[in-house]
Amino acid sequence: MSEHKRKVSTAGPVDGSEQPTPDHAMHGTAVALVKRPKTDNSTAMVVSKSDATAIIKAGPKRTSGMQAPIMHLTGHGGEVTTCRFSPSGKHLASGSADTQVFLWNTYSDCANYGVLRGHKGSVLELQWMPSGERLITASADSTVALWDATTGERLKRGRRHTAPVNACCPLSRGSGDDNVFASASDDGCLLLWDARERHPVATITHGLPLTSIAAAPTGNTIYAGSLDNSISSWDVRSLSLVDTLRGHSGTVMGLSISPKTGNYLLSTSLDNTVRLWDLRPYCRIPNRCERVFTGAPHGFERSFIRPAFDRDESMVASGSADRTLTIWNMRSGEIKYKLPGHKGCVTQVDFHPLEPIVLSGSVDKSMFLGEI
Repeated sequence: MSEHKRKVSTAGPVDGSEQPTPDHAMHGTAVALVKRPKTDNSTAMVVSKSDATAIIKAGPKRTSGMQAPIMHLTGHGGEVTTCRFSPSGKHLASGSADTQVFLWNTYSDCANYGVLRGHKGSVLELQWMPSGERLITASADSTVALWDATTGERLKRGRRHTAPVNACCPLSRGSGDDNVFASASDDGCLLLWDARERHPVATITHGLPLTSIAAAPTGNTIYAGSLDNSISSWDVRSLSLVDTLRGHSGTVMGLSISPKTGNYLLSTSLDNTVRLWDLRPYCRIPNRCERVFTGAPHGFERSFIRPAFDRDESMVASGSADRTLTIWNMRSGEIKYKLPGHKGCVTQVDFHPLEPIVLSGSVDKSMFLGEI
């Protein structure tokens, strides 16, 4: 079935440096992908107005408020390494190997309304803070930054890491504090930050490069994936090691905490599996690994691939080197969707917090928004 591609207009972004300038050129564009209707005798709606009658082919039932069932977002000059919806779902942010962060509207024309500049290396991960008014970024330039997503101002730059910063995460989603967050680096250190303090408030030393982190909703426990194929859990208050999750046979490349209950952890690995871990105190599974999902392989690029839970904790998703986005039933482990479209490894997936929309970013420098 052939497809129409209709260009939609976008507004010029706000510069994301410490002194934003409003007259920057447009950077990102969105294309609505609309399938051409079949020319058959399928059900149609008849709309009458005075002497005119229009016959409109009835398409599939829409499930979201997006302008089209699929939106294709382009504009980055490098691989899209990370992308996430804001807590409200009205906006999304994307980070790239081009060192920039783009801010987009989720609805209407998916306008690229802002650009955050300041990093000197690839943006390897970004996360929205609980209020949705700030976000944090981790970069290959060995820094982590806190940004005002409204003005584009960089509020803080952390420079204490001595190697690329691979991951970052908020520490208090439950309390809504927009000032505390964590970062993990190839230097083997996990740093805890408070935006009101100049230096890190605490340092946890793992010893081996850290590739990914995720924090429990309370912020009391933080999980870190490492080069040694394991996931370590640390008590933020005592800075002590609580547990080590073992089962992967390759480097852990992405982590995600279940958003509704905080009872589960999802991990991706170079061993070509996605694993679901039960974090509840009285888990009866010896190694806490409840399920292993297959069908989303890594490739020779050894890219970071960040997984995601949906808002109801009924589905999990991951990108893969086969250029598809895979969505599984969390309980049965069955593949529900295998979504094509990208022309390179899919590095990041995220579920919309309110509607059945999934977001994916890829090394092909683009993103897709799609209804499911």
